[in-house]
Amino acid sequence: MQFSFIPPSDQRSPSRASPGHDRSVAAKHAACADDVSTRTAYQIDDGLTVTPLVLDGVMLIVPRRWRDPRGHFVETYSRKSFRRIGVERDFAQDNQSFSTRRGTIRGLHFQAPPLPQAKLVRVIRGAIFDVAIDLRRGSSSFGRWCSATLTAEGGEQLFIPQGYAHGFCTIEPATEVAYKVDALYSRECEGGVAWDDPDIGIAWPVSPGDALLSERDRDLPRLRDLASPFST
Repeated sequence: MQFSFIPPSDQRSPSRASPGHDRSVAAKHAACADDVSTRTAYQIDDGLTVTPLVLDGVMLIVPRRWRDPRGHFVETYSRKSFRRIGVERDFAQDNQSFSTRRGTIRGLHFQAPPLPQAKLVRVIRGAIFDVAIDLRRGSSSFGRWCSATLTAEGGEQLFIPQGYAHGFCTIEPATEVAYKVDALYSRECEGGVAWDDPDIGIAWPVSPGDALLSERDRDLPRLRDLASPFST
C-alpha cells in the first residue's frame, strides 16, 4: 500500500526537533485546532522541560538525556519529578503497541467512569502524531483537539488527563508506542469517537484513503452521537 501524506491545512505542521532542552523544543512539536498550540515552556531542576498545551491539563514533557560516548541515559518517569509538575497519578498499567505501517491510526479512545484513565504517552521507536480531544461536558473547550509530534529520537511525552479521548497516527513505519495509564483496562468502560469526525476536524497527517485502522475504530460514533460520560 502506498501512503500519500498531506500537511495539515488549518494548523502548523508538526516539525522534527532535535533532542535538548531549548525552551522552543516542545513548542515545535505541538499544534491545536485554533493554532494557539502552547503556553510558555518551563524547566524544573529534575531535568524536565514542560509545555502546557492549550487544552487544560494536557502537557508536552521532554525528560533530560545524559549523554556520554556510550550513548545516553534518561529517566522516562519519576514520581517525584512528575508530581512537581502536577502529574499526581498512581499509574496502574503499562501498555505498548507496534504498528508496521506509517499512516496507522489508533483511536480515538477513552475509558469511562468508574475507571477513567489518564495517559502518559511516549514513542520507543519511530514517530507519531498524537492527539487529545476534550470530552468534558460543560468545558469551554469541549470537542476541541490539540496534538504533538512524539519521536523516539527526541524523547517527547504527552500527558493526557482523564476526560479526554486519545489517538495517534504513525508517521514512520515500524513505530512502537508505550504509555502508562492510571486505571486498569475495563472492556465494560471502553469507548471512543470517530477519528475523522468533521465536527472535531483533526488535521491528520495522512489522507483518509491511506489511513489504516481496525474495524472497531472505523465504527466508532461521531461526537454529536456520543453521550459523554465526563463532565467538568
